[in-house]
Amino acid sequence: MKLGIVGLGLIGGSLGLDLRDRGFEVLGVSRRQSTCDLAVAMGVADRASLDLSLLAEADLIFICTPIAKIAPTIEQLIPYLRPETIITDVGSVKAPIVSDCAALWDNFVGGHPMAGTANSGVEAAERNLFQGATYVITPTEKTSVAALNKVKDLACSLGSSVIITAPTVHDRAVAWISHLPVMVSAGLISAVTAETDSQALKLAISLASSGFRDTSRVGGGNPELGLMMAQYNREELLRSMKQYRHNLDRFIELIEAENWQALEDILKSTRAKRPDFL
Repeated sequence: MKLGIVGLGLIGGSLGLDLRDRGFEVLGVSRRQSTCDLAVAMGVADRASLDLSLLAEADLIFICTPIAKIAPTIEQLIPYLRPETIITDVGSVKAPIVSDCAALWDNFVGGHPMAGTANSGVEAAERNLFQGATYVITPTEKTSVAALNKVKDLACSLGSSVIITAPTVHDRAVAWISHLPVMVSAGLISAVTAETDSQALKLAISLASSGFRDTSRVGGGNPELGLMMAQYNREELLRSMKQYRHNLDRFIELIEAENWQALEDILKSTRAKRPDFL
């Protein structure tokens, strides 16, 4: 089976490394010739090109571009594809993407591997990035069962744990555990750096350790990804942010009222619930 990858960044590059290790021939497409050359040199792809026509040979294609470019990329691919070619994506928002892409291509299967690092570019590609990670697949009632099973089999071959769910359910869930944390983390960094006491700010920077590093990590990631999350999962993100604001207001009220028992009860509850997410 020949597999295509459009977008040879961290995710596309890591997919290429793992899929080639599993014996698949990988064809890559990128916007820059330097990226294509590096991808071949690194073993990410057997062949790589700026030209989408290379993927006419592919049996299944992963679209690993930014969210806004997924549907336009499929539109550009269509003239080169056979009807049986399967297309899937790796976007972190599913409902609008699945709706747009399924309208363009019958054999489209929405996907979202829940893996990544703070780094970007093909040079950041890692082997076994998806090992032990969750890989969400989001079919609709019109999705081909055969296409769904091929994407599922590939995800399983990467060592991922596959979850199949509706696109809308996926988007509500990731708003809580992925998109909201980005905004909360970015808000923390923004608030800290707005400190007007220069001595206190300098000391805070010097003292920042694992707690701040952990809570600020996703807010210091790729701005384009955060923006796409907000634009494409706007309703669910706003819903989660408003609930978070409500909870934060409750903490403020308890501390202002010196209601230490109620605050302790909440903290005990959150400590007990956290392991459910890990």
